[in-house]
Amino acid sequence: MPRPISSPRAPRYDSAAAIAHLSAADPKLARLIQRAGPFTLRVASAQSPFEALVEAIIYQQLHGKAAATIHRRMLDSFAEVSGPGVHPSAHDLLDCPNEQLRAAGLSKNKMLALRDLAAKTIDGTVPTLPQIRRMSDEAIIEHLTQVRGIGRWTVEMMLIFRLSRPDVLPTSDYGVRKGFSLTFGKLKPGDKVTPADLAKPADMEKRAKRWHPWCSVASWYLWRACDLAAGKAMVLPGTKD
Repeated sequence: MPRPISSPRAPRYDSAAAIAHLSAADPKLARLIQRAGPFTLRVASAQSPFEALVEAIIYQQLHGKAAATIHRRMLDSFAEVSGPGVHPSAHDLLDCPNEQLRAAGLSKNKMLALRDLAAKTIDGTVPTLPQIRRMSDEAIIEHLTQVRGIGRWTVEMMLIFRLSRPDVLPTSDYGVRKGFSLTFGKLKPGDKVTPADLAKPADMEKRAKRWHPWCSVASWYLWRACDLAAGKAMVLPGTKD
């Protein structure tokens, strides 16, 4: 059943307990947490996996404002079918003409990905929201990466920013790798970053053993390390696998 589009909210987990655990377990991370300040991550409330992945596909390889415009145009194009401010269903998206999606600004590859997402939602490959809430992180990754255009990174972002999962470490994410190198490695603010400067996933996973079960919170602070190094406000990760 389609639902009205809703506003972001705080995660469901106890972020104060997470910060206390991380600070006690890792002194270097504790210093970053102190410098970065309060944990202000927000997640999209009541989004189904289908809705979240529609947005993820549209945002891939685009700047935020351009992607937001295309996303809004596409949603608005379904207003007569779904109702104003209500996300279209998988059936609505699968049945709509290509011209409707093209008019919103979607590329051929993204149209194909959205149609595959809709088909796999209808056949049950993509779980419903009640189903996905009972699944492990790895089971969710296994299911959703069967959708055209959806890789592990996209699902990890969904786990953190949509499903409010507390223990996700996206080791392929550029910002997390850079933040790790700034916090635990030899990378300094202002250095020109080369691939050799970025932390290796195995090193990140080794250190993260002390962070469980709060790797999502640690990852958020590693993104903040990049922003602190650049002297700017928090910039959330992009949407590209």
